Amino acid sequence: MKLVKYFDDLKKNFANDILSHTIKTQSEIYISVNNSRILDISAHIRDEMNGTLVSLFANDERLIDEKFAIYYVFAVRENGYHIVLKTLIDENNPVFNSISNQIHGAHLYEREIQDMYGLKPLGHPSPKNLVFHGNWPMDIHPLRKEFDIKTKPPFVNYEQEFIEVQGTGVFEIPVGPVHAGIIEPGHFRFSVAGEPIINLEAQLFFVHKGIEKLCEGQSIDKCFYISERISGDETFSNSLAYCMAIEKIAGIEVPERANHQRVLFAELERLVSHLGDLAGICIDVAFGFAAFQFRMLRGWTYQIIEEVSGSRFLRSVNRPGGVRKDFTNGKEKRILEYMDKIRNELAETEKIILSNSLFIDRVENTGVLTYQQAVDMNAVGPGGRAAGVRNDVRKDFPYCTYGKLKFSVPEHNNGDVNCRMKVKLEECYQSIFLIEQVVNKMRAGKIIETIGRVDPYKAAIGCTESPRGENVHWIMTGENNTIFRYKIRTPSFCSWPAVCLAVQGNIVPDFPLINKSFNLSYAGNDL
Repeated sequence: MKLVKYFDDLKKNFANDILSHTIKTQSEIYISVNNSRILDISAHIRDEMNGTLVSLFANDERLIDEKFAIYYVFAVRENGYHIVLKTLIDENNPVFNSISNQIHGAHLYEREIQDMYGLKPLGHPSPKNLVFHGNWPMDIHPLRKEFDIKTKPPFVNYEQEFIEVQGTGVFEIPVGPVHAGIIEPGHFRFSVAGEPIINLEAQLFFVHKGIEKLCEGQSIDKCFYISERISGDETFSNSLAYCMAIEKIAGIEVPERANHQRVLFAELERLVSHLGDLAGICIDVAFGFAAFQFRMLRGWTYQIIEEVSGSRFLRSVNRPGGVRKDFTNGKEKRILEYMDKIRNELAETEKIILSNSLFIDRVENTGVLTYQQAVDMNAVGPGGRAAGVRNDVRKDFPYCTYGKLKFSVPEHNNGDVNCRMKVKLEECYQSIFLIEQVVNKMRAGKIIETIGRVDPYKAAIGCTESPRGENVHWIMTGENNTIFRYKIRTPSFCSWPAVCLAVQGNIVPDFPLINKSFNLSYAGNDL
């Protein structure tokens, strides 16, 4: 179906509530709708167009339209399109209709909008604070344009609400936000009856950094560096999504050699991330030998990353328009030698862990996320794929040179720790395969195009497959090559609720293992 056909279909079914449309790029259509029918229109896109809600956010557009705007981003993956619904909200009546009761994945987004903009979702099943903790004033909303980033609000003190499970023998176990290990902060409230977990509620946003506010009014060049610091272990995929959105707005084509190098670095980042996760799973079941095998492989991957790019965290590799320099020139043989070495050792380690019945017994049927739960929460990346959701941005919305390369997406269905581990193992091999292809296909040529001056108030989506899954960045430019609004939706934001569902029915001591098998980012969620 062509992009404009989606508009025609909606116009046919909701004639009085579809106001206008704009096709921003070849894969994005923006449709202005009446907020009173937002639930029906969203449900129609989900049910009749096979669309999935992948982001939902507000924007303070009072300088442009004298209203707030709320954007609902749906991915129609089978055709590689994004349908973006836009609805305007009057500041004198700061409410909007919730869609969470039918589209469960909207639940967190709507609470985030309530905190950051003071727009209330009518009919939301649990409209408690998401970002705000007990010490932030409830009437100060930091993403409104009038909020000065240098403001130091007064401390307040109100009690946080948690779901209370009642019944004979039911008690609560609060864990965190400070943990025994060297990890980021998060509070987990378990409701248990004996050992089995009845409910888990996660309170995050302890490391909220104000990244989206920080980018407002900053230059495109400066915000690139901020995008690299969203989450330390996904530096490249986040900066790539940022660059792709800017390049769409500027209307430039990135040179093929730069796109090949972007694939190479994105896959190196995936490889190092997955190897670390596999080591973590083995540590959590006391399989020390296998854990240190994976850590050794991770160390080798870091070595080749540093040798090629000069930065183990892949910082300052990307640039809007391409890559900073021709990193791979003269290093092709060295890269291929490393990939061969890592693949051989990985195969040996895989044989060892999969033939150990005690290890398999610990990971099989532990922490099951069902297919329907994964769909409802839009669980992305290895967590979703392990539950039978076959989404992968590299296939659904091919970017850089992925559309010209051969690779497969792992197929698993049980949704347990074992499947998540196997997905990551198989993706390691696919990453090595992709790296070998781009090294062999790369030809001499330019590595960057100039961005130049971009028009204000233009918007576009940058979408990448990070190690943790689908990564959606939306950018609206401001005056003089600045950023007016930068909305970041990382895969961790979607997948944290999936962890809470996957632990139900398991015992408390298995929580670290289940959590590690997802390995979500706190910093990447809290922003």
